[in-house]
Amino acid sequence: MAGYPVLVVALLLYLSLTSSGKKCASADAKDLTTQWTKPVNPCCYYPCQHSGVCTRYGVDRYECDCTGTGYFGTNCTEAEFWTGIHQMLKPTPAFIHYVLTRFKWFWEIINRSFLANIIMRAVLTARANLISSPPTYNSAYGYLNWESYSNLSYYTRLLPPVPDDCPTPMGSKGFAVLPDAQLVAEQFLLRRTFVPDPQKTNLMFAFFAQHFTHQFFRTYGRMGRGFTKGLGHGVDMSQVYGDTLERQAHLRLFKDGKLKYQIRDGEVYPPTVAEAPIHMNYPENIPPERQLAIGEEHFGLLPGLMMYGTLWLREHNRVCDILKNEHPTWDDEQLYQTARLILIGETIKIVIEDYVQHLSGYNFQLIFNPELLFGVQFQYQNRIALEFNQLYHWHGLMPNTFILNGKEFSYGSFLFNSSILLDHGVETLVKSFTIQRAGRIGGGRNLDPNVLNVAVGVIEESRLLKLRPFNEYRKRFKLKPYESFEELTGEKSMSKELEKVYGHIDAMEFYPALLVEKPNENAIFGESIIEMGAPFSLKGLMGNPICSPEYWKPSTFGGETGFDIVNTASLERLVCLNVKNCPPNVAFHTPDCEDEEDDSTGAKHSTEL
Repeated sequence: MAGYPVLVVALLLYLSLTSSGKKCASADAKDLTTQWTKPVNPCCYYPCQHSGVCTRYGVDRYECDCTGTGYFGTNCTEAEFWTGIHQMLKPTPAFIHYVLTRFKWFWEIINRSFLANIIMRAVLTARANLISSPPTYNSAYGYLNWESYSNLSYYTRLLPPVPDDCPTPMGSKGFAVLPDAQLVAEQFLLRRTFVPDPQKTNLMFAFFAQHFTHQFFRTYGRMGRGFTKGLGHGVDMSQVYGDTLERQAHLRLFKDGKLKYQIRDGEVYPPTVAEAPIHMNYPENIPPERQLAIGEEHFGLLPGLMMYGTLWLREHNRVCDILKNEHPTWDDEQLYQTARLILIGETIKIVIEDYVQHLSGYNFQLIFNPELLFGVQFQYQNRIALEFNQLYHWHGLMPNTFILNGKEFSYGSFLFNSSILLDHGVETLVKSFTIQRAGRIGGGRNLDPNVLNVAVGVIEESRLLKLRPFNEYRKRFKLKPYESFEELTGEKSMSKELEKVYGHIDAMEFYPALLVEKPNENAIFGESIIEMGAPFSLKGLMGNPICSPEYWKPSTFGGETGFDIVNTASLERLVCLNVKNCPPNVAFHTPDCEDEEDDSTGAKHSTEL
């Protein structure tokens, strides 16, 4: 009987109910604006529910377009028949999470059966359907138009901005002025004591998250807020190869498809800027001969980022050797381009089956198999959303100090220190980062002072781009909006402080709310990051062109050998195939035999180091 709820969840996930929608419904806004002395845009009250679109007419009238929502009525609140049935049967996200993180014996059976593919297909389609495709709004437009769709220089966004003529910054609730961003960060996000992640997430995960997302979170501040340099809007490995043809050319060896490299102590590392003349964001006092050159210009900031850059450089050149052996007639260009496709495939497999698997905490084993979506309505395109960019600022993962080979490094001695990688080597960094615990993201007050300024910047950006309140995004992802700050945080003290500065739960900002939300039991963060982040992530991964029927075949990857490299990829293989001696316990979590954490430093003290 313990497995019965699981089958119910699987069946419900697989249901794909379509709604015909209804015509627009209009209403007079005078009842909504009685508390104000002058006419207010009625859309400031977010009257249209269930993703209905609010359009203002005249001064005090609005209309909700309920088309395709499965609801009708003035404010899209009346459910159509099948929508109502679906809502009655649909389990809550909390229940699904409970089932997927328990009943391990049952999931071990499912993972070895044909049901695994059925459930994985249901997961992919259910998640992907929550993301607008084609894209809708962006930082410049709160209504549908061709510029918003076609201009890839913008991040897209799921919800339009808060209308300009609202009585409060968040619409109609809360105070007339938002609390100072610095105050919010210091009062609710700043670390008091290091809180280790109960899922045993380690620094291998923390640095992977940063290195991976740099290929598509490429905010271009020179053009203004909401712009991106990442025209690919997805996994393209530009953090290794470069985001322009000119940058790629400087990094290429133009022989056997390989990338430039240098040899140190018999091992391959990225070339220096003196050897590959590209711009890297190092301090001015570091000469080109000591700057390592890689696709992403920010990777010199942290040795952990350059460690992954080095692993992928080695992997690319290793794959090129394999391809050249199989295809001696291929020229440099075909070897290079095919190797890049293989690395893109490896990355997606590692992210789904190692990275997302760890984050989820599920006993169900996630599967990377593009064929699961063949024959299913699915669009192989992706646009990076502003909300996804905001959500993914997980700087709480960073500890107070970094431990390498028994030596403790402060931020001052760790940042921009390429000699750490060159002197200690990839193996030592992998070994050390594997056993050092990362911080918890959810629950609030776990950002190190050295990264607090990043959070301040995210909050300020969200205000400039007028992101809607957190509860509006809860509703957009079909989650129940929180009714109080105490329900959001799960405690009394911080919730009272939040109420003092925001005034109303419906005025709570998106990014701070994600970080102060009560975490799931023994989890790295709360419900909202999982339910909002997973659709963005899986849509972006499976929407990659290599996952389409035209691309997903052995010939794309140089034959069965290249295809096998993609299909057998894992974090452990990436590391162990590219170092002399494979470190033990290569994973995104600390080993089960780890020692206790030192909560005062967030550093790992272990004889294993």
